[in-house]
Amino acid sequence: MELQPNSFSPEQTTIWSFPDRGKWATHSGRYRGNWSPYVPRNLILRYSKPGDWILDQFLGSGTTLVEAKLLNRNAVGIDINPQSISLSETNLNFKCETQSKIFVRKGDATDLSFIKDDKIDFICTHPPYSNIIKYSTDINGDLSLLDEDAFFKAINKVAKEAYRVLKKGKYCAVMIGDKRYRGNIVPLGFTLMQKYLDVGFKLKEIIIKEQHNCKSTTKWIGVKRNFLMLAHEYIFIFYK
Repeated sequence: MELQPNSFSPEQTTIWSFPDRGKWATHSGRYRGNWSPYVPRNLILRYSKPGDWILDQFLGSGTTLVEAKLLNRNAVGIDINPQSISLSETNLNFKCETQSKIFVRKGDATDLSFIKDDKIDFICTHPPYSNIIKYSTDINGDLSLLDEDAFFKAINKVAKEAYRVLKKGKYCAVMIGDKRYRGNIVPLGFTLMQKYLDVGFKLKEIIIKEQHNCKSTTKWIGVKRNFLMLAHEYIFIFYK
């Protein structure tokens, strides 16, 4: 197993693009909607140091925690979906030379009561984009089942908890994209950004990440339409 990318250079601008999504360690694109490991690798290297504690409030398939383990950071990841917990535990089951402490926990991103105030060094997370991809059918509290209004009520709680547990002077990185409804843009990205600003965060960076191999793109090729296909996501870097 290759534990590191063959070639890697940290990103230097606010435009990121990874045509090769990355397949080192246990990374793969089989879990729909997970982010390229190049994203958390860049973020972890830039906004944390070895031995720091990293939090991922939306664990998914465990991409962030795999990178934390490889980069000698401690980490805790939570997800409300038991299937995500099981998949992440499988993906984290590999040996490397680091001494990272990695914890996976079933939980709700809106309630981090098991973490005390000001304990986390860096938050690195990738929430669902409202109900674009539904990760379960009936799990109470699953944000991927919510329409925009309910989704952003929950995101407000997510942001409050992130602000509470993050140490002062540290960073929180969140990636999200927009969606369309009846041909018009629903600005999930900028609405989420405002929710985080409303709870006290400052905005350090807005990074534009180019999308590659999006499944929804192929169905529109050759179809007459009066809109452009979405091909970007936002990575917001917040500062406490």
